[in-house]
Amino acid sequence: MNNYKANPDNTVKEMLEAIGEKGIDGLYSMIDSKAIMPKLNLPDAKSELEVQKQIKSIAKENKTEYSYFIGAGAYKRFIPAAISSISSRFEFNTAYTPYQPEISQGTLQVIYEFQSMICDLTGMDVCNASVYDAGNACAEAMLMASRISGKSKILVSTGLNPEYLKVVKTYAHAGNITVEEVKTKEFKTDLNELKDKLESGEYAGLIIQNPNFYGTIEDIDKLKEINRHQKTMLIVCSEPISLSVLKKPIEYGADIVIGDVQSLGNTISFGGPYAGFIATLDKYKRQMPGRIVGRTLDSDGKQAFTLTLQAREQHIRREKATSNICSNQGLCVLNAVIYLALMGKKGISQAAYLSAKNAKELSEGLVQKGFKVLNKDFFNEFVLEVNNADSFINNLKQHKILAGYKINNNQILVCTTEVNNEEEIQNYIKFV
Repeated sequence: MNNYKANPDNTVKEMLEAIGEKGIDGLYSMIDSKAIMPKLNLPDAKSELEVQKQIKSIAKENKTEYSYFIGAGAYKRFIPAAISSISSRFEFNTAYTPYQPEISQGTLQVIYEFQSMICDLTGMDVCNASVYDAGNACAEAMLMASRISGKSKILVSTGLNPEYLKVVKTYAHAGNITVEEVKTKEFKTDLNELKDKLESGEYAGLIIQNPNFYGTIEDIDKLKEINRHQKTMLIVCSEPISLSVLKKPIEYGADIVIGDVQSLGNTISFGGPYAGFIATLDKYKRQMPGRIVGRTLDSDGKQAFTLTLQAREQHIRREKATSNICSNQGLCVLNAVIYLALMGKKGISQAAYLSAKNAKELSEGLVQKGFKVLNKDFFNEFVLEVNNADSFINNLKQHKILAGYKINNNQILVCTTEVNNEEEIQNYIKFV
């Protein structure tokens, strides 16, 4: 590392003398010797050519020829080649929100278009410039509802993705908010239990996922009727593709809509990256975390984009801040914008239709072979009952099929999207 020393030796010596140390090692004298590695176990340096060959050799060990039937919040969907071609341009290759609008108009416009597209999908009035992921969005929506209502209790359906629920509980613990769960009955939120709880009027909000974690479409019209006379804010976690064919959350009384845009042109990539969104009604916009990009006119009367609302502690007093979110997932948002623009409303609806059609075909084929599908009214994911989940999954893996997400020893969550063709579906049915 000698080539990367920040200061020349004489400067280092002068600085050490000023603080009464004889050498650099003295700066680490308080650290336990057990925590200091005497030597890094690294191989000798290689040339660029040698590194390329080694990386390619390692990459060949990846198994990429599997049919994919896993969902549970991470969806393998068709990604047009144009997305990576555009998003990898050097002008866009950053995940951070620009602070200087005068030199960042392109990125700001992308975020503005993203906000507009999410509002179109959800039916809400305003959307932020994204947060970290859907779990984070759920937690921030909970805090938002608590601030607006002044209440410190939140209801959460257990039909919510369990990973999201963990994040919600972590935030709630730090924010002195009590989380109460509403159980699911036959893989739908138990509306009778929900009705009984809501009658107390003591909850800031209700978080419900639709379609829920099990793929089931909730009884949204009944939910709307139950919540009609309550002062509980309805927070809906949605999968964006499904919104092209299902009712928009605004139509059944949602106050806040949250979700993840991973399925909009973003690869799974071993579990990431993701980008969460929060959309809400206009009257709540100043309680929304993160920031909003707005469109205006500059001094010459030309269209201009800038960060409009930035209700975070870097910009305003901490006690008035809505959140400490300091960045948004700009590159994932860019992928989502390009995807939505390329696919259009017709293309997204077709992807949603094919996803649901494939799930219906696969589920019916499995039922004919003697298996039991445990939930009804599902979109593109369903719960399959099996004798032994591990054996079931391992068996199909031998046939190059990733069977689904293990819920427990006897239940598997199976997912289809538009990328699953007829051959893959028939092979799944054949080899079970």
